[in-house]
Amino acid sequence: MKHKNDEDKRMPQKWVSCDIEAEYFKDDRKHSRMERKLASAKDRSKYKKTDRDKQEKNKGLHQNIKVPEEDLLQGRVLSITPQGFVVEHEKARYTCTIRGLLKKEKTQFKNLVTVGDIVLFQKTHQEEGLIAHIQPSNSIISCADNLSRRQEQLIAANIDLVLITVSVVNPPIKPSLIDRYIIAARKGGMQPVIVVNKIDLLNEETSLSEKEIYHQLIEAYKTVSVPVITASVVNEHGLDELKNTMKDKASVFSGQSGVGKSSLINAITGHSLKVGKVVDRTKKGSHTTTKAQLIPLEFGGWCIDTPGIKSFGVWNLQKAEVEQYFSEIYEIGHRCKFPDCSHTHESDCAVLEAAEKGELSHLRLDSYHFLLEELSQEHMRR
Repeated sequence: MKHKNDEDKRMPQKWVSCDIEAEYFKDDRKHSRMERKLASAKDRSKYKKTDRDKQEKNKGLHQNIKVPEEDLLQGRVLSITPQGFVVEHEKARYTCTIRGLLKKEKTQFKNLVTVGDIVLFQKTHQEEGLIAHIQPSNSIISCADNLSRRQEQLIAANIDLVLITVSVVNPPIKPSLIDRYIIAARKGGMQPVIVVNKIDLLNEETSLSEKEIYHQLIEAYKTVSVPVITASVVNEHGLDELKNTMKDKASVFSGQSGVGKSSLINAITGHSLKVGKVVDRTKKGSHTTTKAQLIPLEFGGWCIDTPGIKSFGVWNLQKAEVEQYFSEIYEIGHRCKFPDCSHTHESDCAVLEAAEKGELSHLRLDSYHFLLEELSQEHMRR
């Protein structure tokens, strides 16, 4: 006699009561297939001995790469163009494409290769090649893809410094954008440096609010170990300090459009990168840099100019970890009455009290609140 329990054991369960349950619990059969795929991926016995020998010889390469590693050339990606990836090897440059098998790999990345990557490639013609392998990066700066927010958009790799460039007036400073870049830099293993450009615009015509934000910014980041360099291409203020900071390092200029990233690079390197103007009506810059490119520095090191952005979402940032990137808020937060205090509205909140007394920067606290709110809305959209 068959029991109902026996039938239940043999029949796969499927959540059908509503879409939410189907989304969270999925189908048991799908789960089983996923487990089998993971087990298969870890099972090295499925390869023949000849395949295992080849994999050992090409250690770190994709298993379907037929070219021995010693026959591949190593280079650094200088820029990305519509024609392909410009890779430098022993002062020669090759326009490369990616092998199709790498494109088929399912990853969280929107783009597999970015500027600064060290790659192994096969030379196919005099100045052309096929990228067969991307070496692990020492550091990476990335953001969440603006469209889906479910993929990581790589900006640059193997970078030492992230030069977060802002302008004092035109376009105006966005503290929350600065803090997002700082978090992205520290998450990716890089040192953030704030470059306040166009300080020649600080004059009698500058509004009091703009001057106040500028001075608050200078004071706020003194306490969180983020260097601030003030600069102006017009009167060459701060350019020597910027050069000394960048010397023998790989640096990436990041920030919104119109802050003068390309102008600073031109002043430092003698290049003639295209620069744009800020629209008076919107106070927003126009996109002049359309691609990221690695530029060698005569005094040692590299720098990268990146396209300006309108929004910058930190990849894989959780609400629970935001506070640790605001060290002064984290330290003061230990004095709050409630251990899970959000520092937004609670009574006996030491952080809010410190801000009222002037012991904590309102600029940083507002940025903290803005980021938490943004993450909450992003979670709701998902």
